[in-house]
Amino acid sequence: MKIALIGYGKMGQEIEKIALDRGHEIVSKIDVSSKDSFTDDGFKSADVAIEFTRPEAAYDNYLKCFEANVPVVSGTTGWLDKLSDIEERCKNDKQTFFYASNFSLGVNIFFELNKQLARIMNKMNEYNVSMEEVHHTQKLDAPSGTAITLAEGLIENIDNKKDWKLDAEESHSDIAIKAIREGQVPGIHTIKYESSVDEIIIHHSAKSRKGFALGAVLAAEFAAKNSGFLTMNDLLNF
Repeated sequence: MKIALIGYGKMGQEIEKIALDRGHEIVSKIDVSSKDSFTDDGFKSADVAIEFTRPEAAYDNYLKCFEANVPVVSGTTGWLDKLSDIEERCKNDKQTFFYASNFSLGVNIFFELNKQLARIMNKMNEYNVSMEEVHHTQKLDAPSGTAITLAEGLIENIDNKKDWKLDAEESHSDIAIKAIREGQVPGIHTIKYESSVDEIIIHHSAKSRKGFALGAVLAAEFAAKNSGFLTMNDLLNF
């Protein structure tokens, strides 16, 4: 499979290693410091593009991929105000876009565990739920896309939770998310249910970027063979 990399930072370089190990070919690398572009023959020959850049650049990158009819796999977060437009382009213009707030297979299992536990805790009114996430200092958005996905899973399944609030006090209707930025932490997410007598905690801690990069390459393999708006639920068949 021919892969174009959009963004060649630490994640892009880790994705490249895994893609090559799995027998794929990197035909284009587009980054602020590279000379490759969306109009090059190399990019146009790609079976799929994997995009990890910045929130302010992501949407325009997707449109340029669509113009070249190259399927996109993206792990950039912080741009979701334009998500409905991307979904419409997939539907109406027959484009392919695979999005995940986190490509780690373990995190996506954690997403499902979070929903299941939320359904159990929905009627346990003596417990209040909160969340903490820790990322490296280069992480641009807070809370992380992963934390937002976890919060949405809680809101979908706990009747008295209507929204999430960043760095806010606990309340009956809001989920308090504490976002911490320190060191080179790949990502830690903790969901806590607390009552006056005990607490229940589920926790996921990433050891390196390798898990995210592997998931992104698996998503690219999937997107090259499927079409439309795709997510990790499609890949993992939850």
